[in-house]
Amino acid sequence: MLALVTTPGRAHTTEVTEVPDAAARPGEVLLRPLCVGVCGTDREISEGLFGVAPDGEERLILGHEVLARVEAGGHGFTRGDIVCATVRRSCRHCLACEEGSPDGCLTGDYLERGITRLHGFAAELVAEAPEHLIRVPAGLGPLAVLAEPASICCRGIRHAEAIAGRQPWARRRTLVLGTGAIGMLGTYLLRLGGYDVWTAGRSPATEERARLAAACGAAYFSVAETSPVDVAAEVGGFDVVLEATGDAQAMIDTMSLLGRNGVACLLGIDGRPRDVCIDGRVLGVDAILQNRALFGSVNAHREDWESAVHALDEARRRWPDAVESFIGLTVGVDAFAKAFAHRGVKATLTFEGL
Repeated sequence: MLALVTTPGRAHTTEVTEVPDAAARPGEVLLRPLCVGVCGTDREISEGLFGVAPDGEERLILGHEVLARVEAGGHGFTRGDIVCATVRRSCRHCLACEEGSPDGCLTGDYLERGITRLHGFAAELVAEAPEHLIRVPAGLGPLAVLAEPASICCRGIRHAEAIAGRQPWARRRTLVLGTGAIGMLGTYLLRLGGYDVWTAGRSPATEERARLAAACGAAYFSVAETSPVDVAAEVGGFDVVLEATGDAQAMIDTMSLLGRNGVACLLGIDGRPRDVCIDGRVLGVDAILQNRALFGSVNAHREDWESAVHALDEARRRWPDAVESFIGLTVGVDAFAKAFAHRGVKATLTFEGL
């Protein structure tokens, strides 16, 4: 069968090639991927910056965002069922994983589909254990491929609310920094949750991402024209900040954007060796006297995946034209370079027609 593979640690090795056919072992379900989403992690792995091949192998099948059809029924699934699948797998030897929360793995020995020591979903067939499959509502269709980034947002928001809920909390104003898939989905999920949302991006207010933010009722502004610090001062600080820029300076700056009892959630990744700075008073005075909190979040629990699928379906019904626009490019897997170069909200790959 065909699959999209790469050699982790070596740039320019990504290609579509033949690999051994997938077969479901006892206790697994055989899937036929319909489309696979592309994100910054895939690009970094393809560029040799990230990723780990399965033990004893040199190559890694990419793809951790999948929408698939059940090819062979069993274990509660019927042939033709549409599903998506979680990404992280238990390390099998820590308290968090033993209690069903590999998103909070305490050892770092977890496996991740298409990322760390476990082949991904960018293949014509994939076998998966049923406990990792999430059923997709019939009407959601291709938008369900957004479940993985949406689950990241759901977890971040859930944890932010849990931290903020440690004391009386206003729960009104939120700021989303970044307008990639995580930032845009975070904007829509917060709006579904009843928050007033400001979304900040680099694009001018006349461009597509600004239109998408405004479509759900968020207030968009360009950081090239307006400073988030000025917006925060104008509104009296934010109760929640979701950072999705992948810039360490922007991450630490979230502390200065919070109001009293505010919580900032870091969802971006920035692995560049660099120094960042912050006004000492923001950390040494404001964060303490105003009970501000900052935390990082990655991956998602199964409950977040289920919440994500439900939220995507609700968002599709509420803002159908806008949500449909999130997937700006769909190409065959043989045109993966075009998908990797796409800078819209989301690009997807398909094996259909091969």
